[in-house]
Amino acid sequence: MTYEEHLDEVATLLFERFNLSEHAAIQLVMKAQADGYFSDHDDDPAICTQLRAEQDAKRVFKLYGKPAVQPEGSNAGGPVPSRYKRR
Repeated sequence: MTYEEHLDEVATLLFERFNLSEHAAIQLVMKAQADGYFSDHDDDPAICTQLRAEQDAKRVFKLYGKPAVQPEGSNAGGPVPSRYKRR
């Protein structure tokens, strides 16, 4: 498969196996690509195989699938505080 097909397959596997939305799967692949994770794949298309795509999907999810750390004191992702106080 070509380099582009390999990236597509990794995104598809992330979507199917890790219960990510299509958008989230593509974002992880793009993040890994920007970080240079797929550099060897571009240099040597012979490593763009189905087996390697499956291995890459697992590794990309492990490396890039964690939620971003929120700054201390930030409430992002947590419960929304109520405007009303209980009496």
